[in-house]
Amino acid sequence: MIYVDADACPVKAEVLKVAERHAFEVTFVANSGLRPSRDPMVKNVIVSAGFDAADDWIAERAGPADIVITADVPLAVRCVAAGAFVTGPTGRVFDETNIGMASAMRDLGQHLRETGESKGYNAAFSPRDRSKFLETLDRLCRRAKSNG
Repeated sequence: MIYVDADACPVKAEVLKVAERHAFEVTFVANSGLRPSRDPMVKNVIVSAGFDAADDWIAERAGPADIVITADVPLAVRCVAAGAFVTGPTGRVFDETNIGMASAMRDLGQHLRETGESKGYNAAFSPRDRSKFLETLDRLCRRAKSNG
């Protein structure tokens, strides 16, 4: 199963492309409307607008041999702990070797924004990010299949 933290996810089409090639089911989870799909391998879940409702839904279900796509580091921490394969939309993999540092850097960035030391601008999503994501998701699908 591939779980996608779908609010503001820039790689939905890419997820579907790779998932179809590897015969993975996909669940898009969001707080607001999603485009319906006729594909029986694709499910849309709309959760309440509560804070972190989509994250909680995904974290409660993701486990070993599942893949989670999120840019949200706290969600990535929870999913890595559950044994899931996790990547961000730029192809950055989160795993037990780097999740602690990713979490610490997120917390530092938040502190710097709160104190006014940093404006907190994110880099624009680029074609290179999209390409790296496709490569990463394909690799994670192969790993998840061999572990599942």
